Amino acid sequence: MAPPKLGDRALLPDRAPAPQSLPDFVGRPAQGRYRGLNPTTKLVIAFSTALIAFGVRGWTGALVALAVVVASATYGRIGRAMLPYALATIPLVISILLVNTFLYPGASDPIAHVGPLSPSWSGLTAAVQGTLRVVAFAMSVALFALTTTTNDLVSDLERRGLGRRPSFVLSAAIGTVPRMIDRAKEITEAQRARGLDTEGRVWRRIRGLVPLAGPLVIGALTEVEEKTMALEARGFTAPGRRTVLRAMPDSPTQRALRWLLTVGTLLVLAASISGALGWLP
Repeated sequence: MAPPKLGDRALLPDRAPAPQSLPDFVGRPAQGRYRGLNPTTKLVIAFSTALIAFGVRGWTGALVALAVVVASATYGRIGRAMLPYALATIPLVISILLVNTFLYPGASDPIAHVGPLSPSWSGLTAAVQGTLRVVAFAMSVALFALTTTTNDLVSDLERRGLGRRPSFVLSAAIGTVPRMIDRAKEITEAQRARGLDTEGRVWRRIRGLVPLAGPLVIGALTEVEEKTMALEARGFTAPGRRTVLRAMPDSPTQRALRWLLTVGTLLVLAASISGALGWLP
């Protein structure tokens, strides 16, 4: 049998190899109506709603902020994902309602007399307004957290001129709690594998916190040291501005919206502080 020649079809591939998919550690651009907005735009929306909710007294500020958050969540189709965040505010809401309704200072319009306590209409009004403010703030934070990753936010802020040190502090502060929770779960599972009883009565659970605290603190300190060495090895303290490879999507419409929200929020807060919005309910 003659050896194949260079011109034979058998030596040529039938088709080009299929392109390899991106690895899991490579961040994908955000998709969706609200998720696809620039991270800074979503940050400005969150700050504006929170400031208006607490800065404009009465019913108007909280209701407007809550309406903006609900409309944004509906537009982004993440209303169901925000439900756990709304449920997490229930203990705080209950405490606000009880304390203000029964112990509102200077109230002279009691609803009824319940032993030594007298719930008042003024306290109930203040309690409901405070509840709306807390819920609006919590939902604005939840909306931002569910639609924006920390890496995208820090990358966009750094591209806009934020220094590397503030960027690192912001990224570390946001990611500290999730990392601590994950590390606590890993340590708990490791301790259970070694025979530690962390279930059952309350005393057993409290006793199980002792062997959990040591590895948790030592692991956090070790991570700080490793991260410091990694940053130094990558030239974190080198002079000059870093080149940001990922450019977040932006548009003139979003830039105009950010300026409009920033200036409008400051004007509304100034008017509220000066008393010019006293006619609002």
